[in-house]
Amino acid sequence: MEKLWGKRFLALIVDAAVITLIIWVLSALIYPLIAFANIYGILNYWLILTAIIIMAYFTYFEGSSGQTLGKSLMKIKVVADEGKIDYRKAFIRNLSKILWVPLIVDVIAGFAAGNSKIRYLDKIAATNVVITAKEVKTVKESEKTA
Repeated sequence: MEKLWGKRFLALIVDAAVITLIIWVLSALIYPLIAFANIYGILNYWLILTAIIIMAYFTYFEGSSGQTLGKSLMKIKVVADEGKIDYRKAFIRNLSKILWVPLIVDVIAGFAAGNSKIRYLDKIAATNVVITAKEVKTVKESEKTA
């Protein structure tokens, strides 16, 4: 179980780096337009744009394939408890990531609810994060050779 949480944490760091890069690129493209038009007040809404980007990133990638870039690199995947992962389930399970701080509350709530394997919103969305079959196969092969 500790291995899965470690993989999840590293995947989150990779995804945070990707989202930060996206926001930097958007800033570089949008800021000159803001300066030219002298509408600096629009920067007050940057936090809302960031939340939209975060939700779009996680919802799109997890809803379509069950994996973000970070999860893919860590060889973990989001799966639905029943049926197939979809955009609605991905959106629900990622609501706590909007400002990152609620994510900590989500993890603590999952532990408090008696299941240390999943976040609370995973429980609500009926999803779970698992190690991919490819990673399990690699681990089993390395155990045989050891």
